[in-house]
Amino acid sequence: MSRKYKFRNPKGLYFVSFATVNWIDVFTRRMYKEILVENLNYCIDNKGLKVWAWVIMSNHIHLLMSSETNNCADILRDFKRVTSKKILKAIEENPQESRREWMLWMFERAGKKNSNNSKYQFWQQHNQPIDISNNPDKTLKALNYIHQNPVMTGFVDSAEHYPYSSAVDYADAKGMVKIEKIYE
Repeated sequence: MSRKYKFRNPKGLYFVSFATVNWIDVFTRRMYKEILVENLNYCIDNKGLKVWAWVIMSNHIHLLMSSETNNCADILRDFKRVTSKKILKAIEENPQESRREWMLWMFERAGKKNSNNSKYQFWQQHNQPIDISNNPDKTLKALNYIHQNPVMTGFVDSAEHYPYSSAVDYADAKGMVKIEKIYE
């Protein structure tokens, strides 16, 4: 991994992106997105995670995150570990999942290429954290990028209409994840 992409500032505000292996479109199903939402809120309540903005796309996630109490790298590592196990279990047990065999085969294939895995690899290993602390321009660009991602992809016409994003909160409604707002 490049030295450029590391959590170096313990109190920093980070723009983070991470994706499923092979960019598999797992998050087209609501039940898998709900696992991510549940675990983001768990990390907020129990691990000191602060989420300033977020979006779940079909195969990746963007976050603006920080923590005053724990290392962001550790929080993200635990989040990815827990969500991968829960989502893989949900895929295995979902009788309605028409892509089950193919997805599990792809995750297993990726897992065999990495000795750190016992069977499957769900997430790509890199997170590409970018420290945007003390840079209001980069912070605003990251916030807008996160919120406009579903619009640019064609999921919705207005960012606040996409429920799996903090754009809802910034439009003065109640979103699914307990965020901190960068601005009111």
